[in-house]
Parts: sequence; structure tokens; C-alpha cells
Amino acid sequence: MTGEPAISVRDLSRSYRQGRGMFARGTPVPAVRGISFDIPTGSTFGLVGESGSGKSTTARIVCGLEPMDRGAVRVQGRDVGSLRRRDVKAFRRSMQLVFQDPMASLNPYWKVGTLVEEGIRVHDLVPRNRRRDRVVELLERCGLPASALDRHPHEFSGGQRQRISIARALAVEPAILVLDEPVSALDVSIQAQILTLLKHLQDESHLTYLFIGHDLAVVERFCDRVAVMKRGLIVEEGSTRDVIRNPQDPYTERLIEATPVPDPTLRRRVPRKDHS
Repeated sequence: MTGEPAISVRDLSRSYRQGRGMFARGTPVPAVRGISFDIPTGSTFGLVGESGSGKSTTARIVCGLEPMDRGAVRVQGRDVGSLRRRDVKAFRRSMQLVFQDPMASLNPYWKVGTLVEEGIRVHDLVPRNRRRDRVVELLERCGLPASALDRHPHEFSGGQRQRISIARALAVEPAILVLDEPVSALDVSIQAQILTLLKHLQDESHLTYLFIGHDLAVVERFCDRVAVMKRGLIVEEGSTRDVIRNPQDPYTERLIEATPVPDPTLRRRVPRKDHS
């Protein structure tokens, strides 16, 4: 994990007005307020906070899906804010998104084979006569049988659909995956299986992950470093172990105390500090 970061964010800010389009009115409301962080290649970086903290807005800007008001974002050396049209396709291939709800991102009318093959076809990565074999390989790599090819997304469980989403993301051979609450809609046992799969894929392909979430129990298990966001600001950042075991900000303490534990008779004990 040396050299230039896979993702570098500097002084990033983004505000919104009430309403949409021509009906937007009033004073801009800040969603992200001058945040900075780096993600080393091959690592997993978590952005955590409550709903409305700005973490998902940050992810969309990093992915080039939303403009920034101020600041700079570089992904593998590319300045996201000044991408030329001819560079967008290569940028999209280098970074893929995996969402919380796979049914919202998987076309329900397409069979799984078509869904996974789409990126391969768009980027012309594999000769046509080998694409089906490549799709089968991707599905099996993500723990799904070859027979999944000819079925539709609604025929699968939530965990299986997330595996389909991951296979589809991997189809274009990205260097970075942005994981936006990828397991929060799943049962705890299924969460563990998906996280184990993602860890295995990262080790296998040296992937870089930006993980968006609110569950610090998941972050503790999955992320190398974490930044805690509150109202558009990063209030604390560090190694996941240090932040969770020795939080420096009272907001982080409250998030940790609110995190469920497997044994309801136990409570997370957070060292109390004088924040005055």
C-alpha cells in the first residue's frame, strides 16, 4: 500500500438548495463541508455516520456521478472534476458501485447472464464466443451456480442478488469498488458471508474498497481505516481499531454505544473522556 493513493479527496464541499431543478430555492444547505482523506491502493476505507451525514454524497462525487462545489478528487491519478468526455468510459470501468438494494440496480426483465455480461460487451473485454464462459466464471467466483445465468433477479434471495451485483461489478475488471451500504439490508449471517466474499475478492485481485455504512460492528470487522462523518464534516479519522477502541469525539462514542452486540446482556464499554 505505497505510492499514490487510489483515491485522494481534498477540501471537498457540496451544498444543495431546497427543491429540484428550476424550482430549487433558498439558501444552500451544506451536505459535505471541506473534507479530506486518502485511500491507499488495496485497502478498505470506511465512511460512517447517521443518515444525512454526507457519506453517500461523498461517494457519488468520488464516482463522478455528482459535481462538487469546491475541492479536488483524484482517482488513480485522474482529476475527477476535469475528466474529458473521451476519458469517462475508462474511468467508469476503473470504479464500480455496489448498492444497498440490488433490486434497485438490477433490471428485473433481464436474465442474470445478460446483466453480468453487459459490462463485458460495452467495454469489449472478451470475444463474443467466450462471453458466456466468462460470465459463468464470474458467477462461480461469487458463489453462484452456472444455472443462475438463465434466471431472473427476483428468483434469488437478497444475499444471492448481492452476489449477482458483485459479479456484475467485477465483470469490467475494476480496480476500485464503492460499496454503499452493501450488507445493511441482509440478515446478520448473510452479511458475514458477503463480507467474507468481498475480503476474498480483495485479496485475490488487490481491489481497493470505499465502504459507506452506519453499522460500526460491520466497519470494525471489514475496514482498515475509518472516517466518522457528522453533518458533512469528518469529526474523527484513524485506523478502525483505534477509532472504535479509543474514540476521541463524543459523536463517535454515541455511534459505538448504539451499535448492537450479539449478546443483549452485554453493552459496549466506551472509555469516557473529558470533552470540555
